Formats: sequence, structure tokens, C-alpha cells
Amino acid sequence: MVTTDPRVDAYIRNAAPFARPILAHIRKSVHAGCPDVEETMKWSFPHFVYKGMLCSMASFKAHCTFGFWKGSLLEVPPNGTSMSQFGRITSLDQLPGSKELTRLVRQAAALNDDGVKIPRPERTAAKPAPKVPAGLEKALKANAAASTTFKALSPSHTREYIEWITEAKTESTQKKRIATTIEWLAEGKSRNWKYERKR
Repeated sequence: MVTTDPRVDAYIRNAAPFARPILAHIRKSVHAGCPDVEETMKWSFPHFVYKGMLCSMASFKAHCTFGFWKGSLLEVPPNGTSMSQFGRITSLDQLPGSKELTRLVRQAAALNDDGVKIPRPERTAAKPAPKVPAGLEKALKANAAASTTFKALSPSHTREYIEWITEAKTESTQKKRIATTIEWLAEGKSRNWKYERKR
């Protein structure tokens, strides 16, 4: 038995005239491909849930969108963005026919049946530590307290000091910044100590 959500009925009813047949076609195909699907509203637009997120559709002023939650894993993934694998839909002929759309819904439901997860993107390598400018290195060697603080800083705090110094446009500005850096480090301060929350 098809279970519908009155909020989705209202959403389709209140959509622009061009969008109503598109949304109705998508809804009918989703229910045909996955009879046990449940309708809900998330982020103010219709979603279809079956053992987790299955797909969603939305209507805007001049186009509609439709996408599968695991669209990248379908055998014939449509073209578009992650939210709308079918791109900006402005007419029914931009969508697959009922048979093809139903087949894709079945595939998406099977992925949820099998508990298939979307592979997480690989983590990008951390930025290499920036090279300590020669002037700062020399100044650190001459001040033990500043050197101790600098070595104890997190990589991001170290980078803040180094980038502040290396971004100086003139040599005199760079020397002033190195002197200030040594002074602050000797006091145990990070580059942005003025903006840190006081405990």
C-alpha cells in the first residue's frame, strides 16, 4: 500500500505549474520502485526514506531537482551534482521514463537493503611545516624562552608566526616582526594571543 505524506501533497500543489507534473512523475516512480518507501520533509523539501535516505526532490522558481542519496553508486549514475544527478529539470523530457526511473529506484533501494555505505573521500595530506626564516631561526637560538615556546606551539600556531614574518613586504618590516615574535614567544604567547579567549 502506497503511503504518502500530506506535506508532500501540499508541496507539489504549491509548486510552480511547470513543476507539478515533474514532481508527480518522480513521486510515482519512487513508489513504483520501492513500495515500502516513506515520505517526509527535510530542509523544507520532500525526501523519500527506505532503510535510510533514498532520494529527494525539490522545486524552485524556474527548475526542479531530483537526486539519489547514493547516486554515485548506481550502475548508471545520472549526470549532475550530488543533490541533483539530473541537473536543472525544467520539463518531463529531461527525466528518464517511468520504467528507467523505477529501475534506478530499485537499485538505490537494494543498496540500502544491503547496508552499502557511500565511500568517504580520502583525507588530503597535511600541509608540510613551513620553513623557518633564517632571521627567526637566528633570533630563536639567542633566546631560550622564546625557543621553548616556539617548539611547543601547535603546527597551526607555528605557521601563523612564520607566515606573518614571511609576508612582510620589506626587510625592515620583517625584522620588526621577528623582534615582536621573539618578545611574544618569550612571554609564552601565540601569534593571535590578543584574540584568544581568556580563561
